[in-house]
Amino acid sequence: MRDDHVYAALSADDPAGDARWAFGTGFADPLHGVDDALPPGVDGAALAACCLALGDDALLGAQRLAEWCSRAPELEIELALANIGLDLLGQARLLYARAGQVDGSGRDEDAYAYRRPAREFRALRLTQLPRGDFAFTVVRLLVLSTTRLALCQALSTAPDPVLRAVAERGVKELTYHRRFAAEWVIRLGDGTEESHRRLGAACSAVAPWLAEALDDEAGAAFGASAAMVREETSRVLARVADAAGVPWPMPGPTADGGGRVGAHTEHLGPLLAELRSVAEAHPDATW
Repeated sequence: MRDDHVYAALSADDPAGDARWAFGTGFADPLHGVDDALPPGVDGAALAACCLALGDDALLGAQRLAEWCSRAPELEIELALANIGLDLLGQARLLYARAGQVDGSGRDEDAYAYRRPAREFRALRLTQLPRGDFAFTVVRLLVLSTTRLALCQALSTAPDPVLRAVAERGVKELTYHRRFAAEWVIRLGDGTEESHRRLGAACSAVAPWLAEALDDEAGAAFGASAAMVREETSRVLARVADAAGVPWPMPGPTADGGGRVGAHTEHLGPLLAELRSVAEAHPDATW
């Protein structure tokens, strides 16, 4: 049975009580007053690896959403996608900054985003795929926001106070991202014959990359196990797919380890080239 209000239920636990708009969560600095000293017993290299993986996902996700500027079906959707992208960009900056503090390199966020070889990125391959049509964008966003929300909810109790603060802020933002994506997946599935067909095609296109996202071990060292991510994500995706009237594809195996170990798609290089074009044309510029 379809549930036209399933997306509303997905944001019922929004701690801010306002999941309609990402910027409604406010502009407060999530790290204000947070001690950034590495706690005893926390491995700096493992923490940096976790921050880089989640930061890379956020950076590439933001870049793909930015590609919708001037191309979205209507102005309200374009603004929403841009705002979601800005949320992710903000998460990437905080995570890159933390990685540079604890990995011993002292690198800043620009160094990780603009001056790192593509082979050193650790983003999920689903984040690297081309923009696609609107149906593909919302299905991909549903998968990525659901898995990331599950990770951030678990990392909200991580032993590192900075990672914990970033995760707590991320929960507020990702709750909105997931609701936006779920709402549109259901609308497309319950819309016209053409929108339903495109939604089905988008689900099929995402299927080969699902296992990598569901079995993500990026936060395992800090309390976010892959089993937990898979269970929570599978539950949400199945519920939304049922409401949309489409079969949700079963994830296949990830034979080569995926983007977390540097096995990237051919799309990463062109994506980074466009992302870095201004920074490379004007190195170290400020304004």
